[in-house]
Amino acid sequence: MKNEGGFILINKPSGITSHDVVDKLREITKIKKIGHAGTLDPFAQGLLILAIGRKFTKKLSIFQKKDKEYVVTLRLGAESDTFDREGKIVERKVEKVPERKEIEEVLKSFLGEIEQIPPIFSAKKVKGKKLYELARKGIKVEPKPQRVKIYEISILEYRFPYLKIKVKCSSGTYIRSLANDIGKKLGCGAFVEDLIRTKIGEFSIEKAIELSKLNSQNWKNFLIKVKV
Repeated sequence: MKNEGGFILINKPSGITSHDVVDKLREITKIKKIGHAGTLDPFAQGLLILAIGRKFTKKLSIFQKKDKEYVVTLRLGAESDTFDREGKIVERKVEKVPERKEIEEVLKSFLGEIEQIPPIFSAKKVKGKKLYELARKGIKVEPKPQRVKIYEISILEYRFPYLKIKVKCSSGTYIRSLANDIGKKLGCGAFVEDLIRTKIGEFSIEKAIELSKLNSQNWKNFLIKVKV
C-alpha cells in the first residue's frame, strides 16, 4: 500500500472546489494523502493535476511553477467586485462598442512581463490571512502588485458583450485580474464569465479524465508517468 498512487489529470467541472476533487478521490482510492497543484476557482473548469499518496504529494512542487494555458470568456460592459460572474455585478454604460481591432491592440499591450494586483477575493495571503477571508469580514487590504508573464493572448471569438480569448501565461497569473485590467483599458469594464484551464506545462486537458468516470476499480488505469 505504501507505494500505491501516482499523478492523475482531472478535468474539473464547474461548480465544485479543487478541494472537493481531492475529497472525491480520497473516497474512490481510499488513500488519505492526496493533493493538487494549482487551485481552480469553483466556477472555473479544466485541468487539475493531483498527486495520490505521500510519495507523490511530496513532489507536487514540480508542477506548481509550470506555465499555464487558459481559454477565457470575458463579459464586456460590466464589472464585478470579484472580477468574475460570482461577484456583485455593476453594469457600465457603453458609449461605443469596442471593435475587434481595438481589442487586439489592447490585448497586445499585455504581452511580456506585466504587473498585476491579485483580486481581493482570492486565496493570496497577506500576513498569514487569505485575502478573501479579510474581504468577507469587510477588512480592506491593498494587495501588493506582482510581476507575471503573458506569453500569448489572442482572440478566439468576439460577439459583444462576450469576448473569448486564449491566454498562455506564467504560474501565479490571476486571469480575473487580467480580465479586469483589459476592461479598464477598453474603457467599458470586463469580468470573467467562463474559465477553462487547458494546459499546465506539457500536460493537456485532452489527456484528463472526467471525475464522474472514475471509480474504485479503474482509477489506477489513469495514473500518468512523470519524470521526477
